[in-house]
Amino acid sequence: MTTIAADDTVLRIERLIATPPERLFEFWTQPAQIVRWFGPDGCDIPSHDIDVRPGGAWRITMHSAEGGTRTVSGVYRLIDRPRKLVFTWGWDDDKGVRGYETEVTVTFAAAPGGTRLTVLQQHFETLEGRDRHNLGWSSSLNRLERVAK
Repeated sequence: MTTIAADDTVLRIERLIATPPERLFEFWTQPAQIVRWFGPDGCDIPSHDIDVRPGGAWRITMHSAEGGTRTVSGVYRLIDRPRKLVFTWGWDDDKGVRGYETEVTVTFAAAPGGTRLTVLQQHFETLEGRDRHNLGWSSSLNRLERVAK
C-alpha cells in the first residue's frame, strides 16, 4: 500500500511480506541479497559497493532492460538490526555528479504472516521526483516479495 502524504515531499509505502523481520533485514543489508531484488523490474546490478554501518557509504549502479544505466548512492545514518535502517539517497547525473539528496527510513515490524515493511522517503525536491520514486520503489518491492519467499 502506498500512502501519498499531503506534503509533496514525502512518500510512504507499506507492504506485508511473508518473511520474518530478521530475514527481510538481510535482504536490505547483505550485498548478495540486495542484488537479487533492488531496482525496478528488468534491472540488474552490474556494480555495487555497500558498507553497512553507521556512517558507511553505499553505491549501486542499475542497468535497465532498455540499456540505460543509473547510479544511486548515500550514507547509512542508522542501523538497528532487525528493526530499522536510515540512509541518504542521491542519484548521479549523466556526468557522474551526485544530485539532490533525500532520506530513506525502512522499518521492519513483526506482524501476523511475516513483516510489516515500511519505506518512508522524504525531503523530495519536486512532486514529480516523489512520484517517480513511488513507481521505482513499488516495482522493487514487488521483486523483493518474490525473492524473499
